[in-house]
Amino acid sequence: MKEIKLAIKRLEHARDLPLPRYMTEGSAGMDLYAAVEETLVLEPGEIKLIPTGVAIELPPGYEAQIRPRSGLALKYGISFVNTPGTIDADYRGEIGLIMINFGNRPFTINRGDRVAQMVINEIVKAHITEAEILTETERNAGGFGHTGK
Repeated sequence: MKEIKLAIKRLEHARDLPLPRYMTEGSAGMDLYAAVEETLVLEPGEIKLIPTGVAIELPPGYEAQIRPRSGLALKYGISFVNTPGTIDADYRGEIGLIMINFGNRPFTINRGDRVAQMVINEIVKAHITEAEILTETERNAGGFGHTGK
C-alpha cells in the first residue's frame, strides 16, 4: 500500500472535532465529521451543504474522493448529490458535503457525526488527441443494457 503525506487544516469552527481518520487498519476511506453549528434535519428529498471543518493540501497528481458512508446509505437513504465528489489537488477551501436524503423519513445530523468518507487516489492525466475514426471493438457503440439483464 502506497502512503503519501496529507496536510489537513482544522478550521476555527471545528476545533472541538476530530481530524479525519481511518477507523480500521484496512479502511480505504477516512471518516469526515459534520461541523454543523447546531443539530439540523435533512427532510426526505432535501439537499443541504454540510460543512466538515477541514481543508486539505493534496500533493500534485492526487485527488480526494468524497463518498457516502455505506451504513447511512443502507439504514437511512443518505447519500451525496455528486457522488463521488472530487477534491482537486489545488483546492484549499473547506470540504463541504452536498448531502441528500433519499429515505422516507427525516434524518438528523448532529455536530461531530461521522457523515462521509474520503478516499485518496492517484490521478492519471490524459493527453487529448482528436480522431476521425476509433478502433472497433466487439461492443462498439453498445450502450446501457446491451449485454442483457
